[in-house]
Parts: sequence; C-alpha cells; structure tokens
Amino acid sequence: MRILIFLLSIPIYMSFMSEEPSFKDIQLEHYTVFQAYRDKAEEAYAKLRAQGVDHFNCDILLRAFKFEEDLEVWAKNKEDSTYKLITTYKFCENVGQLGPKRKEGDMQIPEGFYQISKFNATSAYFLSLKVNYPNASDSFLADRFTPGGMIFIHGGCSTVGCIPITDEWIKELYVFCLEASGHDQYDIPVHMFPARLTEENMELLAKQFDSELVSFWKQLQKGYDIFEKSRELPRVVVSPKGEYFCFSR
Repeated sequence: MRILIFLLSIPIYMSFMSEEPSFKDIQLEHYTVFQAYRDKAEEAYAKLRAQGVDHFNCDILLRAFKFEEDLEVWAKNKEDSTYKLITTYKFCENVGQLGPKRKEGDMQIPEGFYQISKFNATSAYFLSLKVNYPNASDSFLADRFTPGGMIFIHGGCSTVGCIPITDEWIKELYVFCLEASGHDQYDIPVHMFPARLTEENMELLAKQFDSELVSFWKQLQKGYDIFEKSRELPRVVVSPKGEYFCFSR
C-alpha cells in the first residue's frame, strides 16, 4: 500500500517540478527588477486601483508626445474596452526635432504606432523597454540600409533618440508593463506623436513644416482622434507604401 501511494504521488510531484517559471519569475531573478518591485510595486498597484483597474487583469497602453515631453500610461481591465489615464511621466531629456526617425544616427525619437518588443533587465540605463522601431511603416519610409534601431524607454537622463524618464520612474513603468505582460498582454502598444495632435496644434504644425511631413502627421492624427474620443485603441493598418490607416474598432 505504501508503495502504491508513493507511485501515485510521483506524477503529481513531477508535474509540479516540471512547471516552467513564468516570464515575471524570470525577470525577478534580476536584481534591478527586484528593486523595481521592492520600491514601486505597491505604488503602481495603488494607482491602478484608484482607477478601478486590477493589476492581475490589466492591459497597458503608452502614449508619448515629443513636444510636450510627456509619456502617458493608460490601463484597463481586460474585459473592458476603454482605457483610463493612470499616470504621466516627463521626459528627463529630449533630442532631435519634430518628425519621424528615418535614419541611423539622426538623433530622432520615432513617431508612429509601435509595441514593446523587449524587457531589458540588464540595461546600462538601469531598466529599459524596447520599442519595435523600425516597424512596417518605417521599413518602407526609412533609410533602406541604415534605418537605425535600439529605441528604448529607459532610466537615466541621457538620450540619443530614446525616451529617458529617470531611474525612479522606469521602475514604476517596468512594473506596470511586466504585470500586463505577465498576465497575457503580449503586445503592449506604444503610440508616439510629435505633439498632441489637436486641430489647433495641427494648424500650427502646418505653418512651420512641409506638406509631406504634415500629411504623415494627419495619418497619425486619425489614430490620435479615435482614442481621444472613445478611449479605445484604434485599429491600425499599414499600406504597402508605409502609410498608416486608422479605424475605430
């Protein structure tokens, strides 16, 4: 009988032992991520709760505005369709001009509709979140041979085309994004704009920049407007020529 009980227990034990660690578990093996959770997790969870969002069940959206130097964090419960503003971080440093990134070394922060493609727990800037530049649009419109890359949202206060938000706030942002990713949000959107694309701002931009650039910004404005009016993610399609087309869901 004892042998039978022992044998029956083996599959349960082996099943337990064979469970692979989660992505969050793997990330927490890095001391920088451990520090982020130690210092900022409860504060991040409280900010979500204040807007009725459960950190065990959340989706995250990031929106960056280059002129205003704002990085917004939006969140929602998975079963909801509309996002709520959770917090806003200021860029610690800014480089380049208004306009998209088109070539390696141009010191430009990209503009367009992106996603987080990597959680970098071993960053030289404490922690960093990689943006998937060049995307499908950039692959057509940017320099064919040297479009550049390695665009991150990161800690510290220095940049050559990334978005630094200081070590303090990258900790909190990393917690937000890791919670969402760890609960099955595999594609965290990052919308990057030259400025808040209100009609007033578009009129000002049209007076200062060439028509080709303004035409590109009008493509982005459609996605901006959809979210501003509905608080729902726009559906974004990229044409074979690299143009953005945005639709309500």
